[in-house]
Amino acid sequence: MMKLWLLSLVLLAGCTRGPERPKVVTSPDSPAYDAAFWKTWGDGQAELTSYELTYPRYGAPRRGTAVAITVAETFANSARVKSDPGVRPKNDEFPVMKLNLVEDFQTGIYDYNLQLSAFVALAPVNGRAAGAPTKVTWSSQEWCGNLFKAAIFNESAIRVESHSYFDGEGDQEVLVRYPELGISEDTLMLWARGMARPVMKPGETRKASMMLALQVSRFKEGPARWEEAELTRRDGGEGLDEYRASVGKRWRAYWVEKAAPHRVVRYETSEGVKAQMLASERMKYWELNTPEGEKALEKLKLHGIGPVGLGK
Repeated sequence: MMKLWLLSLVLLAGCTRGPERPKVVTSPDSPAYDAAFWKTWGDGQAELTSYELTYPRYGAPRRGTAVAITVAETFANSARVKSDPGVRPKNDEFPVMKLNLVEDFQTGIYDYNLQLSAFVALAPVNGRAAGAPTKVTWSSQEWCGNLFKAAIFNESAIRVESHSYFDGEGDQEVLVRYPELGISEDTLMLWARGMARPVMKPGETRKASMMLALQVSRFKEGPARWEEAELTRRDGGEGLDEYRASVGKRWRAYWVEKAAPHRVVRYETSEGVKAQMLASERMKYWELNTPEGEKALEKLKLHGIGPVGLGK
């Protein structure tokens, strides 16, 4: 009886023991989210930047518009969604930088609406260094059907799911490996602004393990692909830095203002995507959802402009 009682105590101690602390990945090339950073990004506003867009599709360049929404938010770690004030315990929250990149263009009779949402942790979380991706989603809506993909970056693996109208894809979910200091192609626009690791010096070139963009890694070819990328930062002229990430013959490039807050003035890809900044404003856009709020489109030079009407 005494032996059984002692065994019960041992088992109870094993069940009630706190979870082991995750390995903390430190990175000397993580951004410094200092007082100057939070003076800009802690003001409760979002930065909205509009672009004139050229997007190749079905063998022809299509004209359209793009809008990049960049804003600091509080994230709920358990659900990996925006945390509403006072709803969750503080130990379930951490700060992120959110990028929503919305690209709209016309293809003949019907239009395409693409949206990338990328979230970079502004503090160490889940065993990863500050500046690492924590969640990425990408979606495409057009008259044929919808496609939605999401990647949740956990400590030892990435959960990737896809929901697609197209044959051979459907509804799928897998776990994929996560290299210790791996980066995401979907966070490159934030990387070019110094908001995601690795921070690079002028003139520097380095190699990095990079998870290809969700748009690139379709489930027909594999849920997620890691490739060695070459990252470069060089002078882009006229007060700009050029940041470029290359994988073989594929590349993405961003021309970024040298001065804070380092807005992306132009971006291009090897596939022929080109975007040139029209305007940039800081505002609480979520409060401008009444009919009168449409007046704010004039500040972004988007008033009355659609994918077809741009430049007419």
